[in-house]
Amino acid sequence: MSDLNKEVVDLVWGRPSSGGVSASIFRRWAQGFVFCENEHTALEQFEGGPCAVLAPVQAFILKNIVFNRDSSNWRQMTEEEQKTALCSTLSEILESACSRPSTGFCLVTWAKGQGPHTSTHNNTQAQSQPQDMPVPEGSQPPPEQQPTALAAEDLGFEQFHSALHKRSIMSVSSLREEVLSLYHTWRGCCGVLLFLYSVILTKGIENIKNEIQDTMEPLIDPVHGHGSQSLVNLLVTGHAVSNVWDGDRECSGMKLHGIHEQASVGFLTLMESLRYCKVGTFLKSPKFPIWILGSETHLSVFFAKEMSLVGPESPSEQARRVFQSFDPEDNGFIPDSLLEDVMKALDLVSEPEYVSLVKSKLDPENLGIILLGPFLLEFFPDQDSGIPDSFPVYHYNGLKQSNHNERVEYVEGTALVLGFEDPMVRTDDTPVKRCLQTRWPYIELLWTTDRSPSLN
Repeated sequence: MSDLNKEVVDLVWGRPSSGGVSASIFRRWAQGFVFCENEHTALEQFEGGPCAVLAPVQAFILKNIVFNRDSSNWRQMTEEEQKTALCSTLSEILESACSRPSTGFCLVTWAKGQGPHTSTHNNTQAQSQPQDMPVPEGSQPPPEQQPTALAAEDLGFEQFHSALHKRSIMSVSSLREEVLSLYHTWRGCCGVLLFLYSVILTKGIENIKNEIQDTMEPLIDPVHGHGSQSLVNLLVTGHAVSNVWDGDRECSGMKLHGIHEQASVGFLTLMESLRYCKVGTFLKSPKFPIWILGSETHLSVFFAKEMSLVGPESPSEQARRVFQSFDPEDNGFIPDSLLEDVMKALDLVSEPEYVSLVKSKLDPENLGIILLGPFLLEFFPDQDSGIPDSFPVYHYNGLKQSNHNERVEYVEGTALVLGFEDPMVRTDDTPVKRCLQTRWPYIELLWTTDRSPSLN
């Protein structure tokens, strides 16, 4: 892979002014896909950074086990079921990233004899067993050779990149077989990076560069170690675009790429509540009720079993979306001069006399603005969107230190999605609630734990 190393490194890590990626940041990313001991369907994250890969993979794992598996107990999995769930999810993401099936897929693994030893306890046997050696079905390495989550201490950035091997695979069936056979590679040292590089080479470096808004911005920040929005979008949608809005936009003659179709799992961000960005419908209303939640520094996952959450738009939801398209700054109101345009866009009666009558009703004090709430109550008083009054919800955060008792566990709760009027129930104002309010403005959350789950 030596001829591709520089291009991949530049795309993923950029060109740090210090001449290389710091050892601490590389170490944070050098973990594998490891399921928690106490929460069998949850992946564990050991340090900050790789959530940009782990959270999307976790979201797809949940999609596959909660909605596609016969077992009613989605929180319990045998090791064989973990193997199937992880590998089928990795294959699904690779298939989504493939621009043209005719070009095939790429898997990045350890070159023969070059992988780090699977145990940090006995370095004298280092490199004696490459991690992608075939393992008989159902067999387990002995405890002293269990793949570890973090890299061996002596594996550095340069050594890692000198030990890689690229495999080309031409069919989906072969891809799924190969990914399954590499289970111990994915869960061992550097498994997250090996998968990330596989996605990048499957997608194609040039294809990614064509989709990223700023090709000088690396997929992983070489200073802080955080993954970029392009990286998250690549794993969630198969496209490494830098924005979260629907479709493309033009700004000063430059085309800015967004999301072009409904995603399988969604994305919401606290940054929208702070008005730094606005997530489009394709990510806010995915095919399954699972959302990756973004804070300033971390990614977690919020999900429910209630499929009505992602059902077709109700008339009132459509009206809200159209109204907000005329309110790009998200003020919650529009100038009264735009009321006629909004009514036309919603196929409401828009004769000038009627529009004037509505204006006087919605703006009795002649302030020159139309508020969103009164507009929706006037035209769409029936708020029944098919969503139950309350339903169970769950939150996942892969960092031990961000969980109660420092154990990675799903936090259970109950959500109430209320109407546009002032809600009768008000819960605490927390980051997770503010993030979810970008999707359901009047959501209230009652968690079973003493404290609200952390987004960080």
